[in-house]
Amino acid sequence: MGAIRILTIAVTIVVVAVPEGLPLAVTLTLAYSMRKMMRDKALVRRLSSCETMGSATTICSDKTGTLTLNKMTVVEAHFIGTRLDPCDDVRAISSSSAALLIEGIAQNTTGTVFLPEDGGAADVTGSPTEKAILSWGLKIGMDFNNVRSKSSVLHVFPFNSEKKRGGVAVQSDTEVHIHWKGAAELVLSSCKSWLSLDGSVQPMGAQKRNEYKKSIEDMAKSSLRCVAFAYCLCDIEKIPKEDIADWKLPEEDLTLLGIVGIKDPCRPGVRNAVQLCKNAGVKVRMVTGDNIETAKAIALECGILDANGVISEPFVIEGRAFREMSEIARGEIADKITVMGRSSPNDKLLLVQALKRKGHVVAVTGDGTNDAPALHEADIGLAMGMSGTEVAKESSDIIILDDDFTSVVKVVRWGRSVYANIQKFIQFQLTVNVAALVINVIAAVSSGDVPLNAVELLWVNLIMDTLGALALATEPPTDNLMKRQPVGRREPLVTNIMWRNLFVQAIYQIAILLIFNFSGKKILRLQNESPDNAEKMKNTFIFNTFVFCQIFNEFNARKPEERNVFKGVTKNHLFMGIVCVTTVFQILIVEFLGKFFKIVRLNWSLWLVSVAIGVVSWPLAYLGKFIPVPVRPLQAYFKPCWKSSRRDEEEGRQG
Repeated sequence: MGAIRILTIAVTIVVVAVPEGLPLAVTLTLAYSMRKMMRDKALVRRLSSCETMGSATTICSDKTGTLTLNKMTVVEAHFIGTRLDPCDDVRAISSSSAALLIEGIAQNTTGTVFLPEDGGAADVTGSPTEKAILSWGLKIGMDFNNVRSKSSVLHVFPFNSEKKRGGVAVQSDTEVHIHWKGAAELVLSSCKSWLSLDGSVQPMGAQKRNEYKKSIEDMAKSSLRCVAFAYCLCDIEKIPKEDIADWKLPEEDLTLLGIVGIKDPCRPGVRNAVQLCKNAGVKVRMVTGDNIETAKAIALECGILDANGVISEPFVIEGRAFREMSEIARGEIADKITVMGRSSPNDKLLLVQALKRKGHVVAVTGDGTNDAPALHEADIGLAMGMSGTEVAKESSDIIILDDDFTSVVKVVRWGRSVYANIQKFIQFQLTVNVAALVINVIAAVSSGDVPLNAVELLWVNLIMDTLGALALATEPPTDNLMKRQPVGRREPLVTNIMWRNLFVQAIYQIAILLIFNFSGKKILRLQNESPDNAEKMKNTFIFNTFVFCQIFNEFNARKPEERNVFKGVTKNHLFMGIVCVTTVFQILIVEFLGKFFKIVRLNWSLWLVSVAIGVVSWPLAYLGKFIPVPVRPLQAYFKPCWKSSRRDEEEGRQG
């Protein structure tokens, strides 16, 4: 029987010592956070990404639809060398020029226009940019279906994110027109002529080119997206008859038709969200395909760039310049990049890779199919739920359902809450583990008996693993979480602050309970009881006191860094409920389940002393937080010794 008893105690100590409740706590806090994040418009596809998002050090965000509303309208137009005011007043344009422009708008598009038979408002579909241009086309007199019926499409070059343009070849009678539409400065660079007031084609001189460049820069500085329209005539004889699908549309020697500026206003609340990220130590970088000047203007409006700061290279850079650098050069400037304009999906991927090599935990937003590699490469891929493609969503870890950057910041907040809740549970569990282990080992070695038997330790283990996990894993996020710096990749999970709190509570519990273990009969005045009953009452008192120490310490674990551990406690109904349930079960165990637990009932005075000893953990935790802790992680102090021993071992082998 003695051997069985020793074996039972040994196995129970091992069960209590091993923190097997940690996986349960992690799963619970992830699952709880995932459900709550749905209310904040974030659909979590991979549970682990919740915790990773809390460690993010940088967010590479798209502009259109994420930082801006993605509700585009044409607000400025430049045609035949002059600005139209208002932008839909095309009376100054000749009928032949207007017909060419309208043909380009109607045929070179992926959108459609549906006109209801009852004469209601037109229903325009397509991407936000396409919808803005088609809506503007309707204002200048475009009859979408009529224009498309007058000419037939021969070949289409879809919009290309690398070239930032899309083209179409259309045949009308005996003429073939190649229409191009895309990024204004890139289309302008391919134009050798422009359409004049009377509809004649004029050569693009240096002065006229500079005029158009100035118009583009002015529009871009006003945060407008600039789109240019150009065309060229093609000899019908040069069009391949058989392999037309492989025909490369002519994209040089174009004639400029005009340029429009499309306004996409910033989302309300984005500036505050960006500032919140800055306070939290998370750098927001804008990666967009827009003109560099447009990107700068939006970044200044959103607060990503500071008007008083540096807004030149390498802080603001074009994708092409970054792409052409060597891998080493990209790594050197990656940290400094705040805005990347005229970028391709591959540029975004290169930036993510460079940032990861620098040790950053990178979150990336994306919506297009071409964004999939960057979303997959990033530590956390955030796809847009409304504008995102299925490929982008499949490559992501979290889907932002409303496409809003403020929701991305909420995900960061929840991620930090997950990480903090896991740390709270670890601190709570390690305190119980250390105290129970030391108390039983010292008692067993010194007297051959233990104050906490197997059944009692299993009940304590239940408090730690299941109830403790439920209580601490459901702590809601607080504003203080966004005032900390991100933990990054290499920070230890158990911080010096946690070690301090743990040792303060564990030493107190060990000291007080060992004193009662060795001198409890005298202190509690149990000399008048029979030896067997006095021993049982002493052990019952130690068990009861130990449990109440854990119940009160559970409050301390809620706020490892704050002195006021009761802040917001009444709002967490599950936490309060678990504390009440644990207390009620402890009373039932001591008062009614004595035979099963091999304990006896306690009188009211011993109950009060047990509770009083547990309550002391509150002021002790408050005072303990005045103890300063070193910045260097505790684990780092042991690394030099470990490395030197390994080095000596390797040298010995070589010798």
